[in-house]
Amino acid sequence: MRFASIVHDGAPMAVAIEGDRAIPLIGVGELGPATPLSLLRDPPLDRDSALPTAQLRRRPVIPRPGKVICVGLNYAAHIEETKRERSDYPVLFTKFATTLTGPFDPIPLPPEPEAIDYEGELTVVIGEHGRRVPRDRALDHVAGYTVANDVSMRDYQYKTHQWLQGKAWDASTPLGPDLVTRDEIAEPLILRTFVNTEKVQEASTELLIFDVPTLVSTVSEFATLEPGDLILTGTPGGVGFRREPPLLLKDGDVVVVEIEQVGRIENRCVVDQPSAARTAAAN
Repeated sequence: MRFASIVHDGAPMAVAIEGDRAIPLIGVGELGPATPLSLLRDPPLDRDSALPTAQLRRRPVIPRPGKVICVGLNYAAHIEETKRERSDYPVLFTKFATTLTGPFDPIPLPPEPEAIDYEGELTVVIGEHGRRVPRDRALDHVAGYTVANDVSMRDYQYKTHQWLQGKAWDASTPLGPDLVTRDEIAEPLILRTFVNTEKVQEASTELLIFDVPTLVSTVSEFATLEPGDLILTGTPGGVGFRREPPLLLKDGDVVVVEIEQVGRIENRCVVDQPSAARTAAAN
């Protein structure tokens, strides 16, 4: 099945997506900790209140995850373009829930960074509590998949050897549009990223250095995974910062990330005028 977190007439709700209809889940305001796999397998659907999907405003598919764990350097082509060494252990970093934005919302370009980049990524949504999960049972803890754009402020990312300050800007990570359960998908999956209709990334998830079961098992060694937690699995080669000349995001650019069988997000880049105004006022 497909599920989404939406707003309708000012009210947040979680819905199942069936074609062009959105069917509310009774008593559920959003996907996340309150929607474990046990609920998604037999969702409480209010079919009498079905809505046309065209009337919906999509929120981040998991609006308030407890954890957002990201993987860097997980495709060989991306390692090559960054001129880094391949690691025997996944390169992990975190984001905050406030980093997320809707799958069709604008991406704000803050005034401070000067090198803003795109990163299309397959994202894992955790569906079951788990700690020290064996790799051969890891997929039993996965609710499904969604699409993300790990927009990165490269000049801030490389201020130190830690990446947090370049990866956790407010409303910088579009996520969605749907949570697609594993039974709907036949892997491998093909990911593509476009900037203003130009294809800039394309790769199969079979090229992941650390696959989904490995990532779930590895993270669960040190952190308890809970329903609604997210794992962004890494971006393939083709990022803008490493191109010659660099392809950095600017006002008006439209970025699309699509993953076959999973979904498509589309976001226009806009100058963060309120932040710029506040900065000017403070000075």
